[in-house]
Amino acid sequence: MHAPPPKALLRPVGRAIADYDMIRAGDRVLLGVSGGKDSLALLHILLHLQHRAPIHFDLGVISVDPMVDGFDLTPLEAYMAELGVPYFRVQEPILERARDHMSGDSYCSWCARMKRGTMYATARREGYNSLALAQHLDDLAESFLMSSFHGGQLRTMKAHYRNDAGDLRIIRPLIYARERQTREFARSAALPVIGDNCPACFRMPTQRQHIKELLAREEAQNRLLFKSLLASMRPLMTEQDPKTI
Repeated sequence: MHAPPPKALLRPVGRAIADYDMIRAGDRVLLGVSGGKDSLALLHILLHLQHRAPIHFDLGVISVDPMVDGFDLTPLEAYMAELGVPYFRVQEPILERARDHMSGDSYCSWCARMKRGTMYATARREGYNSLALAQHLDDLAESFLMSSFHGGQLRTMKAHYRNDAGDLRIIRPLIYARERQTREFARSAALPVIGDNCPACFRMPTQRQHIKELLAREEAQNRLLFKSLLASMRPLMTEQDPKTI
């Protein structure tokens, strides 16, 4: 049985879904689950909404296994079966391909693109029209600062958009939620989090970790920091009126 999410987490997710028209009647939503706290928290939120929302939508889950030593998705298979959720585990030798083909990019960026392509292909093959990703407000803020500091651009992740081919919608229902909320829910509900869910990345410090620590220091001095950052990022979170997507 799925764990009921707290209202403090359901509220920002419900508001984001409504603000950006993320889930529509008849949608078939495929959720990307890495095994981390954020995607598992979002899984239980969507399961809760599936039973409570006034509209019907289908939900499936995909995990992309990058075939990295020390990364084992096996526990998720039994867990998804227990929840009764259609589950697609796809193996792709991402790290091996990166050694041969990656050029002028970080492994994390390369991995994200390769995983995204695999999820798109699976969604198409299995008849899903929407892909849900579990980035939260902290992730958007970190991307915003990294793009400004290192790329000289004002950019962050989009809340709701279509892929380049135009056949899939990508949604991020956690965009108003904080990482500490998903962490606390995962802990209190004893979700089966795979702690080191990206071993190749966690073996070395990253720019993102530096930005995360910077934001934590700033928030200690300014409790409204993320409210201000969200206001700054809103124009960047969609390229068009979400009602037309």
